[in-house]
Amino acid sequence: MKQLSTKVTSNAHGQDSSYFLGWEEYEKNPYNEIKNPNGIIQMGLAENQLCFDLIETWLAKNPDAAGLKKDGQSIFKELALFQDYHGLPEFKKALAEFMEEIRGNRVTFDPSKIVLAAGSTSANETLMFCLAEPGDAFLLPTPYYPGFDRDLKWRTGAEIVPIHCSSSNGFQITESALQQAYQQAQKLDLKVKGVLVTNPSNPLGTMLTRRELNLLVDFISSKNIHLISDEIYSGTVFGFEQFVSVMDVLKDKNLENSEVSKRVHVVYSLSKDLGLPGFRVGAIYSNDEMVVSAATKMSSFGLVSSQTQYLLSALLSDKKFTSTYLNENQKRLKIRQKQLVSGLEAAGVTCLKSNAGLFCWVDMRHLLDTNTFEAELELWKKIVYEVKLNISPGSSCHCTEPGWFRVCFANMSEDTLDLAMKRLKEYVESTDSRRVISKSSHERIKSLRKRTVSNWVFRVSWTDRVPDER
Repeated sequence: MKQLSTKVTSNAHGQDSSYFLGWEEYEKNPYNEIKNPNGIIQMGLAENQLCFDLIETWLAKNPDAAGLKKDGQSIFKELALFQDYHGLPEFKKALAEFMEEIRGNRVTFDPSKIVLAAGSTSANETLMFCLAEPGDAFLLPTPYYPGFDRDLKWRTGAEIVPIHCSSSNGFQITESALQQAYQQAQKLDLKVKGVLVTNPSNPLGTMLTRRELNLLVDFISSKNIHLISDEIYSGTVFGFEQFVSVMDVLKDKNLENSEVSKRVHVVYSLSKDLGLPGFRVGAIYSNDEMVVSAATKMSSFGLVSSQTQYLLSALLSDKKFTSTYLNENQKRLKIRQKQLVSGLEAAGVTCLKSNAGLFCWVDMRHLLDTNTFEAELELWKKIVYEVKLNISPGSSCHCTEPGWFRVCFANMSEDTLDLAMKRLKEYVESTDSRRVISKSSHERIKSLRKRTVSNWVFRVSWTDRVPDER
């Protein structure tokens, strides 16, 4: 008799992906400057550890928030007792205003349309439950975050159909790619319920352009389907460009209160911008009242603790702090990304030009033995086991071109990043040396064969001519 559910016995979770396997290898042999200097450096984890000092300084100056006090009086009992799943009003207000600040206050977010969730993982899955039946499909542009195979599909039964994007245009979404993905879903007899994008992109580290956003809004309008914009990296955009949200595009198109706007949903989290993944704070923003109502009920399976909401409502309500934090965070991310790019260039490796996120999309196609995903995995194994760097191969992100890798830069110190680049440079140089030797040996053998053949031909020809001359 079958005793366990199919969820338990299937491998649909995606844990056997090289993305997760790299983490497992790191955990067996983690790098530590003192205790394990020859261990694996974790470059496969998109964590933002660059601004903890700013938050810790704020906590030190605001002991009431951290101590669960209000006007010097303990509110521990109030927070410890039951709270309904709608969340604390003051936190939802503070979160909405923070999301507006990230977008330059060009758009507004109504706190009553925010649904709190235990991180963006929970938020995305909740939207799948709200928008799709088991077997329905969402279209996702490649490459995409490997965890989506788990988050969107594992428990919901939804399907993912890739929108194939190419390095030829910087992996931007095109109308033809959208249409081809939609047609592919129809061939597979899948009902398309929507498109899901990450903006800024994980793993590319690039923002969607206004052209792409307009294209997506027009596409979902024409197909009468949904658009989910996962914007958890919205506060990590650095350089001179400002983050452009799908909400900006709805406003520009005068669609803010239209039927189309009810089919556009934003996912957000404090995991990346504030570097607080352990706090498990995510959110859904939707203009559809039924989605908000259903998602709020579902949030009871993954609530954000009242203590966390209270602490963060105080922090996010401090406008001087949030302004300083966002500016400093972006500056530090830009400096750290430049350090990675410079280190890669010194090793003879390039990456996609980017201006957001906690990672770079690195081009190692020239290091492949053959232009295949098998060769990509072989290279990945060498980098993990020999170079001792855990990076994520493009195949785990469903990239259609072998040789691309996601490399994270914000979860380690400057010295550790320098060491990682030193290791990579030494590996590339040794690989190039082996190739030069191999090529040289190949050329010598080739030359020797030519001389041997020439001598043989000469001897045969001379022998053939001798009788004639006698």
